[in-house]
Amino acid sequence: MAWSTRELAGLAGTTVNTIRHYHRLGLLEVPEREDNGYKQYEIRHLIRLLRIRRLTELGVPLAELDAVTAGEDTTTALLRIDAELAADIRRREQARADIAAILAEHAPADVPPGFEPVASRLSEADSSMLHLYRRFYDEEAIADLRKMVDGDTDAVSAALDALPADADDATRQAVAKMLAPVLAKNMADYPWLAEPGAHLSKSPTETQQMFVDAMMELYNPAQRNVLARAAALATALLDDDVAGAENTP
Repeated sequence: MAWSTRELAGLAGTTVNTIRHYHRLGLLEVPEREDNGYKQYEIRHLIRLLRIRRLTELGVPLAELDAVTAGEDTTTALLRIDAELAADIRRREQARADIAAILAEHAPADVPPGFEPVASRLSEADSSMLHLYRRFYDEEAIADLRKMVDGDTDAVSAALDALPADADDATRQAVAKMLAPVLAKNMADYPWLAEPGAHLSKSPTETQQMFVDAMMELYNPAQRNVLARAAALATALLDDDVAGAENTP
């Protein structure tokens, strides 16, 4: 019995293009052509094709088919592929969990993971900064950042987000005073903010430069000025608390 390429594809549950691809890679023997110019596949071709299909179903890369079937490297190759499949399953399960959280909170699809419940209060700049933090900080630091965002008030976030680039000095100072207590609390609760080195996944120099560049691009001059003022006010508040504690009998 002999089959055409299309008939072979139908029997094996694949496509003509896939068979041709296997020919190009040297995985499937090209049969002799009949007088009419058509290739005629036999049982051996079908069996070989079904074996290839089985291995690809297991996740074996085409480039490694021969090594896996040779026998000597089969166990090692299959164990590695199994580990890769397990990792892929974990990624897919996490993706499903993230999608469920996004849908439940009606959050933007590109919100940083874990911040779905507070997505509505994140500005475009804040969301962008959180994506950068996830790249440059470890999971412990990101967990603390989630708590910080949870502690932010909508009023303070809205005031900073709405600040125009040409805001006058009085407006800037008012927003800075609103923000300072929030920053002071974060600095007291999370001392690593002052020296984040232990939580960085990149070099301190690279991280600092990246965040400086990001601040310049994501926040307007008035917002950057307010953040600097608020940081100074927060430091002063912490110093006053320390001094008060030291003077307490």
